[in-house]
Amino acid sequence: MTPVLEGLGALMDWSILLYMLVGLLLGFLVGAFPGITATMAVALAAGFTMTLEPVQGLAVLLTIYVAANFGDRVPAILVNTPGTPASIATTLDGYPMAKQGRAGLALTISAIVSAIGILASVVLFALVAVPVASFARDYFKSPELFALVVFGLAVMIGISSKSMLKGILAAAIGLAIGTVGTYSATGDQRFSFGILELMEGFNFIAVIIGLFGIAELFDQLLTYHQTKTRPISSLGRWWPNRSELKQTKRALAVSGGVGLGVGLIPAAGGDIAGLIGWQQARRVSKTPEQFGKGSIEGITASDTASSATLGGSLTTTMALGIPGDSVMAVMIGSMIIWGIAPGPSLFSNHPDLVASIAGIMVIATLLSLGLSLVRMRGMVKLLDVPRPYLWSGILIFCIIGTYATSNSLSTVIQMLVFGVIGLVFKRLSIPAGPVVLGLLLGPLAEENLARTLALLPTKPFFEVVSPIAIVLLALAVISIVMPAVRNARKPRGKRGSLADTILADDLVAEVEDSHAALQLLPDPTDDDASSPKKNPTTKENRS
Repeated sequence: MTPVLEGLGALMDWSILLYMLVGLLLGFLVGAFPGITATMAVALAAGFTMTLEPVQGLAVLLTIYVAANFGDRVPAILVNTPGTPASIATTLDGYPMAKQGRAGLALTISAIVSAIGILASVVLFALVAVPVASFARDYFKSPELFALVVFGLAVMIGISSKSMLKGILAAAIGLAIGTVGTYSATGDQRFSFGILELMEGFNFIAVIIGLFGIAELFDQLLTYHQTKTRPISSLGRWWPNRSELKQTKRALAVSGGVGLGVGLIPAAGGDIAGLIGWQQARRVSKTPEQFGKGSIEGITASDTASSATLGGSLTTTMALGIPGDSVMAVMIGSMIIWGIAPGPSLFSNHPDLVASIAGIMVIATLLSLGLSLVRMRGMVKLLDVPRPYLWSGILIFCIIGTYATSNSLSTVIQMLVFGVIGLVFKRLSIPAGPVVLGLLLGPLAEENLARTLALLPTKPFFEVVSPIAIVLLALAVISIVMPAVRNARKPRGKRGSLADTILADDLVAEVEDSHAALQLLPDPTDDDASSPKKNPTTKENRS
């Protein structure tokens, strides 16, 4: 039996489907609650999957990753609040469609194009991952791997913070945390201060849950206020007609290409791709003036682009061992705990597992699409769940999940400490992404840098350091310098991260004005939806 058939055959076990259904429900719940990110959910679930077989654990984590990409569209469309950062661009046209009585149509189109984007990205993973891994295995030695880690950190720094200095500080903190424990090259203890629990370094799962889960929980507890904004309850017509489907073609092609390209860039996520895809689709559209006002092309572009990054992120993670986003960083940590090292060797040592990963992504996408197309009133009711109940449940599962990774109370203490640190980071606007990448990739960078420095005295410089390493280091510098220069040229009050500056100021103002006008409209109700006088989708009001 070939490795591909063996890997796909492993998915025929009934337990895999059961674990995927668990991941499906968790992913949708995570996406539907604003402020609870996929990274937080995957990190929390990772604590419970450590005792599972790798395929079973990946079935849970990857399905959460995919399902959250569908669930986060619900609050973005119905409440104008992104469920996760990846659905930021969805609010540009999704919420205006909902205010016009077309919420069901927006949800359906969003689900369909999201599925197309993810499936296209899985095809990209299947086609590109093996050649990339083979190239890396043949040409990436210690200098190139060190340069690749530096490049990944630089990209994350460049796009994750409004202040470049804060991004660099976050990466430095992550690298410093990664030095705690036993140094693999010499076996010496560093910064453990004689504490037995720190001999092996900080628990990765505890750090992740603390920075992304507990910190978010503490932040919501301190800043929560009762809002009067209610989700739009009238979903209206669900299925698009032939004319509406035809409108999606151009935006689907353009934004799909954007998402596939952005996904291959380490640390670039769906929020970046969604905004770029929306902007590019607007440029080629025949009706660009409709974007931001409830355009079918607009919601198609944003959701296709953000969803199409998943396969690219998976490619860089599995083929190079460099996480494509923060969720993939957690995935790498989980795989290392299972004794599996992502990177070029994965494709030669565990080719069946790679096939299983691709199969899980496809099945999870189809399951998520099916659940998204069910006309569930529960999707709206879900947004009314009182936050205190949600917070208490999250805290309990965070504690249990963290304790399960080591059966040690010290791990829970580490989680709570990093939760407080994460809260301080939030208050100071220091991004958590570079901290996680620094912690995860720091030891890898240090080990390869040590090997490179050991070789330099014995061989000519350019025989040790290849052009590939030089190019990656140059790109790393550019990744930091260009956003810094761009921010420096803006007025201080308008400086921001790349995600904030993708859209032109006049375009942002235009979208904000159209959304402000929509706020004055009454929320459509079931009675209003059946009334030709108030339903914007009827012939009298379409003009």
